[in-house]
Amino acid sequence: MKNQSKDHMSEHAAFAIGDALLEGARRASGNEASPIAAPGPEVAAVARRCQFPAGERQRILAVADQCKLPGEIGALLRKEGIYSSHLAAWRKQRAEAERAALTPKKRGVKADPMLAETRRYELLEQECARLRVELTKSNLIIDVQKKVSTLLGLLKDEPQVRKS
Repeated sequence: MKNQSKDHMSEHAAFAIGDALLEGARRASGNEASPIAAPGPEVAAVARRCQFPAGERQRILAVADQCKLPGEIGALLRKEGIYSSHLAAWRKQRAEAERAALTPKKRGVKADPMLAETRRYELLEQECARLRVELTKSNLIIDVQKKVSTLLGLLKDEPQVRKS
């Protein structure tokens, strides 16, 4: 009797294991009729920030400027998925663009940066040459002063006559 109950239990365990293996095989093959799908294993490596084109920014700013009642701007921010700091920054950019558009443009030929750099380099070279000439003159004067001082020093070594 014990053997029969033991065989019955092992048969039951074998069916349970077989069912689990079969169910796992169905899941792996994709034949399972389950409404829940497994999530994709791929994850974006780098999060991307939202970028709004200029036209979209202008549209959002126009709608925000028309908001008069309390809470309308908050609702707009939630609807568009932006922060109030976005509105502040966009308004500042818009004001700077308007100011830049109204400032008069400088007329005439634009300065060439390479030409300006070449001119500056030439001026520095000229100044360097002038300073080198000055340095050689200064060194010559210093050498003459050293020679005069040694000559005067030789004369000073001679005994001086005392007047008493």
